[in-house]
Amino acid sequence: MHRLCLILFGPPGSGKGTQAKLLRQSLGIAHISTGDMLRARVAAGDALGMEAARVMQTGGLVPDAVVNRMVEDRIEEPDCEKGFILDGFPRTVSQARLLSDVLAAKGISPLVVHLKVDYNVIIARLSGRRQCPTCGALYSVTSNAPTVSEVCDYDGSKMVVRDDDRPEVVGERLRAYERQTAPVLDFLKGAGYAFFEVEGADASPQAIARRIEELIQGVRS
Repeated sequence: MHRLCLILFGPPGSGKGTQAKLLRQSLGIAHISTGDMLRARVAAGDALGMEAARVMQTGGLVPDAVVNRMVEDRIEEPDCEKGFILDGFPRTVSQARLLSDVLAAKGISPLVVHLKVDYNVIIARLSGRRQCPTCGALYSVTSNAPTVSEVCDYDGSKMVVRDDDRPEVVGERLRAYERQTAPVLDFLKGAGYAFFEVEGADASPQAIARRIEELIQGVRS
């Protein structure tokens, strides 16, 4: 059986990261988050991280050349042998073209899931998100608040609002998505890949993950 490449597609705040973590556990494959990789480089403070930080803090998209290099190297690591989930990639048509070429060379035909969420829901969701600066745990002030307000349950650190979750930045991120990322849908549909749209806010994350698992089973059976 060919390696599974699941592309989770959708605007910022659509739940791609949450779904990727759930599906990684149930499917036993790697979860590749370009956002997490970029944030790790930012935390490391190297030249690439500093370049990425300047772009991310204003809600822009990191240049394709940077992201492409990381992703192509990442899918060759041992934990991707059985398959992998791409979370947050591709974000532009040029990234999608590169990915298509890379996967074709490896004999991999991806399965694409587009998570659909109303933008008003996304703005409320991201504006209410908090993160622990120490361990990276994510919370929501409405649905997953820490036991003590604004304090991490795991290590007692004071919660912070990520720069890219501030309301003014969320708005710019959504505008950037419309300009640069939404056209990727047309490319992926036109490439002949298995393509599905799933409502990303009408059920629990676990129920949505089960829907995606059923779609995967249907395609691979």
